[in-house]
Amino acid sequence: MKKNAISLLIATMFVIAIAVVAGSANSLEGEVPAPPAIGSTIDDFTLPDPDGKDRTLNSLKGKTGSVLIFVATKCPVSNAYNERMEKLAQDFRAQGVNVIGINSNAAENAEAVEAHAAANKLTFPILKDPGNKIADRLGATVTPEAYFLDANNKLLYRGRIDNAKDASQVNSTELREAIEAALAGKPVAKTTAAAFGCTIKRA
Repeated sequence: MKKNAISLLIATMFVIAIAVVAGSANSLEGEVPAPPAIGSTIDDFTLPDPDGKDRTLNSLKGKTGSVLIFVATKCPVSNAYNERMEKLAQDFRAQGVNVIGINSNAAENAEAVEAHAAANKLTFPILKDPGNKIADRLGATVTPEAYFLDANNKLLYRGRIDNAKDASQVNSTELREAIEAALAGKPVAKTTAAAFGCTIKRA
């Protein structure tokens, strides 16, 4: 009888332990907030550049819009997009749309971000996101992940840059199409597309 009671107690404790672990896992998964709704306004924010100088969204945005892209220095998917991200920046800068990179990975410091940008000839600004505050605010989960805002910081598109890591396999360019539609004064046909890449390594 005593043995049965002990066995029952151990079994109960085991079940409780599993429930606690499962609850903790669900809590961790739920820590990243949902992204803002399409059409909502993204509030101005301040982040440091690699030199430690504070920069604001409103000081870096273009006169007709901005593209925020969460990037990484070591992620092979993000790195596969380096040339495409730079081309986006070059193609739309003259039309008043500025690309702004954001690095939210806790293990990639400012020096690494600066060296990576120089090595890959990235001319658009890349900011550090200490404590992944902006990644959390925007619900960003992977690199690369893009957010296209209009001149008033209204969110018009969020998600992937295009549909393939391998540039030769691309047949859908959602981000570019969203920008071109907005510049032409047309509604964005596809406002979201699931981003893919490396998980942002949060603090």
